[in-house]
Amino acid sequence: MARLKIDLPKKILVSVSVPVRITDINYGNHVGNHAIVEIIHEARVQFLKKFGFTELDIAGTALIMSELLVEYKNESFYNDLLEINIYCGEITRVAFELFYKISTKRIEEEIVIALAKTGMVCYDYEIKKVTAVPGELKSILL
Repeated sequence: MARLKIDLPKKILVSVSVPVRITDINYGNHVGNHAIVEIIHEARVQFLKKFGFTELDIAGTALIMSELLVEYKNESFYNDLLEINIYCGEITRVAFELFYKISTKRIEEEIVIALAKTGMVCYDYEIKKVTAVPGELKSILL
């Protein structure tokens, strides 16, 4: 079986922290795959907030996630403080890629929990159509 491999871009846009909640833990006593998706979402919301945006208002446009890839590396546990580095990949007229490196520190050693990629499409909910990536966002992503 071919394994997914995510190559991170070089430039980190932002780094945010997300604690592992007890509700993130599954029956295997580690963070479940559903929670990784929620953690990525939280990181993206924190990233946008740092620049005064929300997922529903980035200079007049909203975002829709069109793609999600996750490469799981290690387990994460309750009380881990996850550091999520966010990177930008390809930018097109109406969409862009965000990459995420999720890690934690244990005994002063960085442990990579997962790598992920989301495809984000700019969307106007009023007219129900994709729209161009706003210049204000593009300048942050570049």
